[in-house]
Amino acid sequence: MYAVIETGGKQFRVEPGDVIDVELTPVSGRKVQKVKFDRILLVGDDKGVKVGAPVVNGAEVTGILVDEIRGPKIRVFKMKRRKGYRRTRGHRQDLLRVKIENIKAGRASTAKMKPEEESENATEA
Repeated sequence: MYAVIETGGKQFRVEPGDVIDVELTPVSGRKVQKVKFDRILLVGDDKGVKVGAPVVNGAEVTGILVDEIRGPKIRVFKMKRRKGYRRTRGHRQDLLRVKIENIKAGRASTAKMKPEEESENATEA
């Protein structure tokens, strides 16, 4: 079973046992061992794929907080030619390392038909 989750403005394809690095969330300051992801965009298994609109209702992905880490160093260099203007800055993003523990599939939301479409289908039958 696999799922596509959205967290921190990024999407991840996860399976049980995967270890992913996600952006720091408000739960990191507290002593929390479990992390729950609510925005599940897609869930797939042997029976088929459930696609949410925009999320799959009732789906849940849980993980265990492994560590708080820092991402790779990024250099930001600005320069304007012939002006003598140079600025170098750096950045390291704070990340959470999470091991995916469980994927619970929900049911995909079905779009309701508009009343006009229902009346047209009823007259044809």
